[in-house]
Amino acid sequence: MAIFLDEHSRVVVQGMTGSEGVKHTRRMLASGTQVVGGVNARKAGTSVDFDDVTLPVFGTVAEAVEATGANTSVLFVPPAFTGDAVIEAIDASIGLAVVITEGVPVHDTARFWAHASGSSTRIIGPNCPGIISPGKSNAGIIPADITKPGSIGLVSKSGTLTYQLMHELKDFGFTTCVGIGGDPIVGTTHIDAIAAFEADSETELIVMIGEIGGDAEERAAEFVRDNVSKPVVGYVAGFTAPEGRTMGHAGAIVSGSSGTAEAKKQAMEAVGIRVGRTPSETAALARAILTG
Repeated sequence: MAIFLDEHSRVVVQGMTGSEGVKHTRRMLASGTQVVGGVNARKAGTSVDFDDVTLPVFGTVAEAVEATGANTSVLFVPPAFTGDAVIEAIDASIGLAVVITEGVPVHDTARFWAHASGSSTRIIGPNCPGIISPGKSNAGIIPADITKPGSIGLVSKSGTLTYQLMHELKDFGFTTCVGIGGDPIVGTTHIDAIAAFEADSETELIVMIGEIGGDAEERAAEFVRDNVSKPVVGYVAGFTAPEGRTMGHAGAIVSGSSGTAEAKKQAMEAVGIRVGRTPSETAALARAILTG
């Protein structure tokens, strides 16, 4: 099985006609994703050739859904227009909206996050690499050739560390890898993904990657303590980060001892999560559990 994305997902790409949209649509198609069309109001009625398939361009997400049965959207839309684009996907009853765009104003994210509340749409991102269920579907920019289907579920704030853990544990493989993004507000949280992995019969072990700043990892640890029976391995990026300085992602800021990598490590270990101090050590911990 897989979480959130599988072989039945029918993907429409908002911003498919731009350079990034074209490049990553081609990669998604090559990995077996059912991409069924694109959305660009200014190029409605045209089409784009991708090697052995030609995809139509629609004027709105609602038109794409009606014509193709799309249930997933991947967004490659400039930051200033991302908020309205996500709301358009929500209003079209898209089941999963994967927001790749970096630099989305926080107030725009808050606006579409609130708009999605109570709707049928799950948002992943913004500022994320997307989601991949190896061998089934790939929605976003995650390389499809660095791992294989398997029994590990991965949820990560960091795109780069997502790729590293996928590669280091490629001999075991993954059910699904979810890059949730590192902005202050994100649509899908560690807790959402961990809960889904706990319910997934094929996921045997969960890897959780966090980073300094905020309390998302501490809240996830509390959830694991109360709700998760499967083994969980974790890593927190930023053990060497100086206090009081933003590091990479917009949400990664430390104040005093709150939000430090060490504080998060202690909170996670207190509930039985095994935490590595480097990505490679984290992979080794996962490997040790899976080999018994």
